[in-house]
Amino acid sequence: MASIFSRIISGEIPGHIVAENDDFVAFLDINPLVMGHVLVVPKKEIDYLFDLPEDLLASIMPFAATIAAKIRLVVPCQRIGIAVIGLEVPHAHIHLVPLQTVSDINFSRPKLNPSSAELKVMAEKIRSAAL
Repeated sequence: MASIFSRIISGEIPGHIVAENDDFVAFLDINPLVMGHVLVVPKKEIDYLFDLPEDLLASIMPFAATIAAKIRLVVPCQRIGIAVIGLEVPHAHIHLVPLQTVSDINFSRPKLNPSSAELKVMAEKIRSAAL
């Protein structure tokens, strides 16, 4: 069965996509730690990040860096933190999380529950950010 990320990538279920290329897609986490929390996902469904073929592993960070720069332009924060947990969805992904404090990237704290309209606005802001 396809992962929830593969279902978003295929358009089977909606996602608030902020960027996409031939190999990767970036979309908002629907239950973010903070607003602007983005997931960077390879289109090829592989469970573990370090099992990605070398070419994808080498190119995921430059793709993520572009998204992080855009997030930083539209979400007031000191930095964009990254995390690779890999246990919650069996599809490799990187979390990009706007940070004011280290606790902003604490995955054990309660997640936000923004409306679809709020996510739509945030996705548009990130997509439209000019580097």
